[in-house]
Amino acid sequence: MRFIPSIRSLLFALVMVAISAVSFAQVGISITVGPPALPVYEQPPCPAEGYIWTPGYWAYDYDYNDYYWVPGTWVMAPEVGYLWTPGYWGWGGDRFLFHEGYWGVQVGFYGGVNYGYGYFGRGYEGGRWDHDRFYYNRSVNNVNVTNIHNVYNTTVINNTTVVNRVSYNGGNGGIGARPTSEEEAAARERHVPPVAAQAQHVQAARSNQELRASENHGKPPIAATTKPGELRGGAVVPAKEAGAPYNSGANRVVPRPENATVPRPENSVPRPPPVVHAKDLPPHPQPTPPNSGNARLDQKYQQQQEKVYARQQQDHLKLQQKQDQDHQRLAQHNADAGKTQQIEQKHQQQTQQMEQRHTQQQQKLQAGQPARQPSQAVAQREKH
Repeated sequence: MRFIPSIRSLLFALVMVAISAVSFAQVGISITVGPPALPVYEQPPCPAEGYIWTPGYWAYDYDYNDYYWVPGTWVMAPEVGYLWTPGYWGWGGDRFLFHEGYWGVQVGFYGGVNYGYGYFGRGYEGGRWDHDRFYYNRSVNNVNVTNIHNVYNTTVINNTTVVNRVSYNGGNGGIGARPTSEEEAAARERHVPPVAAQAQHVQAARSNQELRASENHGKPPIAATTKPGELRGGAVVPAKEAGAPYNSGANRVVPRPENATVPRPENSVPRPPPVVHAKDLPPHPQPTPPNSGNARLDQKYQQQQEKVYARQQQDHLKLQQKQDQDHQRLAQHNADAGKTQQIEQKHQQQTQQMEQRHTQQQQKLQAGQPARQPSQAVAQREKH
């Protein structure tokens, strides 16, 4: 544990070096080809009462210029009475924009995309709240009635004449649905962004190379999971097939003019990876349990370690979510280069301040570490 402060200091130094070398190469990148079709997959069983199905979707990784699949999963509703409105890709006139999903008392517009399992383009047919309990529609959900008794059966009639698995709204080949007045009202009501478990689920998917479209060609090996973040083991469901023939052009992005003059390093020395954002930081090292010889003090100190570690992990996640939301707003409002760079500089400052604060916390914690007790043999020699 005595090495933790030096490790954190080294990481902080690397952060500072990397931040100074960042060239904002990602500013203004336009996605001009929609995501792949939705893959065909089975829904895993609901793990317990209170979980609501959130369908899988294609997200975009600007670091790799590639779509990646975020597996569908069951998520515990953040509040009683809340339902999930899935996110969706929509054509914004000159590029595709992602509209993030949210929790609310009403299901809003999600692009008319038929995600299945209750999300058939409008509203949600997979279940309903009755006071403080959620009831599942067994006709569209995989629910084990041995464990979950609050169920009902209502057949859902899909009036579409052609079944397609298009995953975006508008643009070339996209769905032409438009929001109803009720869906627009739902978007203006109080709602909650994706919860921490969902953000961690997205990050786990982003880190898995197998989930990139260029690797799986629209047929992800992990299409759905029982719970968020569980991308291994028996709870993982692979895709049966791709929703349509894979188009490799979906990975292509077109830089906007302001990117044409982005300065590049003059020498051939590789730059450190950009760490302007919280999501680009190296993970915090797991705390090493103390071994001072005093079990009581060691246990107390270990509890302090775990508390600090958990709080710092939460700080990372909250800042990442906030910065991601800033990026979404920039894209939705077609922000110019000046505004975008202003936000990126703010993100850089936020990340720097957070890492500096975390380093100070680790140093303060280390100062209170129990001193190692002398062994019994050494203690006996000292007496004589």
